[in-house]
Amino acid sequence: MSSSRQKVRESIKQLRPYVAGKGFTEISRRYGLDPKEIVKLGSNENPYGPSPQVKEALQRISPERYPEPEELSEALASYTGLPEEMIVIGAGMDGVMETLTRIFLEAGDLTFIPTPTFSYYEILTILAGARPLFSPRGLDFQIQDTIPKDVKMAFLCSPNNPTGNVLKEDELCQLLETTDAIVFLDEAYVEFAEQSLAELVGRYENLVVGRTLSKAFGLAGMRLGYALMPQWMAQEYRRAAPPFFAISCASAAAGVAALADLDYMHKSVDKIRMERERLQKEIKSHPSQGNFLYLKTEEASETFVERFLQRGIIIRDCRPFRGAGEHHVRVTVGTPAENEQFLAAYREIQR
Repeated sequence: MSSSRQKVRESIKQLRPYVAGKGFTEISRRYGLDPKEIVKLGSNENPYGPSPQVKEALQRISPERYPEPEELSEALASYTGLPEEMIVIGAGMDGVMETLTRIFLEAGDLTFIPTPTFSYYEILTILAGARPLFSPRGLDFQIQDTIPKDVKMAFLCSPNNPTGNVLKEDELCQLLETTDAIVFLDEAYVEFAEQSLAELVGRYENLVVGRTLSKAFGLAGMRLGYALMPQWMAQEYRRAAPPFFAISCASAAAGVAALADLDYMHKSVDKIRMERERLQKEIKSHPSQGNFLYLKTEEASETFVERFLQRGIIIRDCRPFRGAGEHHVRVTVGTPAENEQFLAAYREIQR
């Protein structure tokens, strides 16, 4: 048994496991609460869910058949305005990044990660046997450093999770023009922001823009992501990707249906933006262009979050985000009713 355990790769022992937001079942069992009464504002999900067309599409799938992603690729091309040859698919944004790190990272390589940010970038780096270089963000969470010379891949996020700030076009261009590293720009929350930088993929050979249908399109449970990239890189991606891009016939059908009803998506995004501004004004959080708010707490974030959990409201303790410290939480923007429950608890806790 001991000899078998010794076969685990050394890089695995260095990992800090990904910490997901808490769910209904966990909180219900821990505090003896009715799951229906719990307000979940910890995982940046869309509280309005997907278009009704998605449920109709799921009733028509044939689960005994392998997925056929061609129609999904066509729908993504129509939505993004880029040719199918520059679009790839994955099982969530995570799946897209996993394939990219298989293509570009080897043992001993370096990656550049401004912190705090999405922790999976670090996990993928270590799994590849590479080493992450962390760059603390500035006062307004902007990237302070240029990408070091020997870096193989850089992971940027805009709007950044968990801080909510965005990367400006001139800032991204400057980074791209001063490095030959592969730059992965995570735009998971871009539909909630004022601007996308995806058009730069046509100008820079080293830029990849990752997207997801989990957030604005309400398909978090379907695990469906995609990326926009130069054609040369997309060819390499298809060479290294799992069969059928590791998506299911259900996720493919859901994606096509969601992309066919952009009006529904835009309406839900508009409602979330309005509620985001309302919440931000009252709780005095940092400005955000995501579907979440980043709030500094006077007491330890662990204690602050616990007070909400006891009241059946799930928010995110940001301690697992490297560089976030001990005094920040992230609050997903919910429906008006959910937000009112959060605000009522917030006012009570802040007395």
